[in-house]
Order: sequence, then C-alpha cells, then structure tokens
Amino acid sequence: MEMRGLMGGFYKISEWIMRLSVTNVLWVITSLPFLYLLLVPLFFSQTVEQLISGLLVSALAAPFFFFPATAAMFTVARKWVMGEEEAPLLKTFFRGYKENYVKSMLGGLLYTLIFVIIGVDYWVYYSGMEGLQLLSYIFMGIGILLLISLFNFFCMIVHYHMKTVQLVKNAILITIGRPIRAVSTVVIAAAAIFISVNFTFLFPFFTGSVIAFMAFYNFYQVFLKLKEQQEKQEQEALESQDQEMAEQETKRL
Repeated sequence: MEMRGLMGGFYKISEWIMRLSVTNVLWVITSLPFLYLLLVPLFFSQTVEQLISGLLVSALAAPFFFFPATAAMFTVARKWVMGEEEAPLLKTFFRGYKENYVKSMLGGLLYTLIFVIIGVDYWVYYSGMEGLQLLSYIFMGIGILLLISLFNFFCMIVHYHMKTVQLVKNAILITIGRPIRAVSTVVIAAAAIFISVNFTFLFPFFTGSVIAFMAFYNFYQVFLKLKEQQEKQEQEALESQDQEMAEQETKRL
C-alpha cells in the first residue's frame, strides 16, 4: 500500500537516500585503488615533483578502475532518470560494470593519453618558453573542455552503442554544442565537491551518485531535444517528398 502525505514524503526521501548511498558506496569500492593513488599524493606530497609523479601514477590507474566504476554508476543513474527508480541496485551496477568495462577502459586510456599530452604541452609552454605563455592557456582551456566532456562521455557510454573514438568525439561535440547544460553540470558537480570537502562524511555516500544523477539528467534533456529536432526534420523531409510527388503527378495529368 502506497503511503501518502507527510509519511509518504519521508518514505520517498529515505528511499532516495538509500539509492544514492548504496550506489556511491559501490562506486567508491570498485574505484578504490584509483582513489587511494589519487588522494595520497594530494594530501601527503611534500614537493611539487612528488605531487606530479603521484598524479601520473593515479592517471595510469584511472582507465582500469575509475572509468569502469563510473560507467557502472552512470548505468544506475540512467535507470533513475528514465523512470526506473525500482531497478535493483547491485544487479544494475555490476551488469553495467561488466558490459561497459572494455569500452570504458579504452575510453579511459584515450582520455588519459590526451590529458598527459596536454599537461606536458602546458608545462613546457608555461615554464620553458618565454613569449609563448599564451599557448599554455590555450592548452589549459582544451584540458578543461575535455574534463567537462567526461560527463557526456559517461552518459553516452551507457546510453548508446558506439565505438570508443566516436563516443569521445561526440561527447566533446555535445559539450561544445550545449554549453549551458555543460556549465550547469559543472556547477552542480563543483557544489557537490565543495560540500563534500567541508563535510567529508558525505563523500563515501553521496558525492559521486548525486553528480552522476544530475549529469545524466542534463544529458537526457539534450538527448530528448536532439531527438525532437531529428523527428521534426524527418517529418519535414517526408512532407517535402510527398509534395514533390504530388507536383510530379499533377504535371503528368
């Protein structure tokens, strides 16, 4: 029997807290090696060289742990956004992990390679070449764009069946083509991370899953808009074709 009123509201809130927390804990567990390699240099490095070397090691681990775990988390978020709130969490998460592991790993390797190249170029132009510092800011901008496109990459990997290179390419194009949605996703992610930094107990339970849910919600709105535009174009093409056929038939008569 469905509960109504105030108690029904509390029950729904408790359900969502459970969904978000369980999914986030699964994500933390499956990406734990990457998180460990990332957080240790961030908090315990005493020199810039130690920090950079530690971040490079974590970057090498990201494709094998962070990317598959995040793809699995976005698989669950996709279910929620598309109205399947009652989807079994464990089954959905680990099915998404298994089905998307290879593709997410390859995407992670590609992203990591690009980030390393951009990072090296930024460092070279910023610190080693006088008069060319402007190029370092260009590379910084490209890096930020790629970082933002990761949200769309994870959304697309669980929503489309595409080759890895095509996924990365389309993720970047959507990020550029829908800047308002991209910015709103970044703002939400930044707010969630800021709150988690100030209330660290939230990170293991909510940070990742909240970001994934809102990122896929924004992506799905873009998807629906593009689908509507495509259907409109197809309808206009059919109407134009019918009109041409009618005109040809009239000429024959």
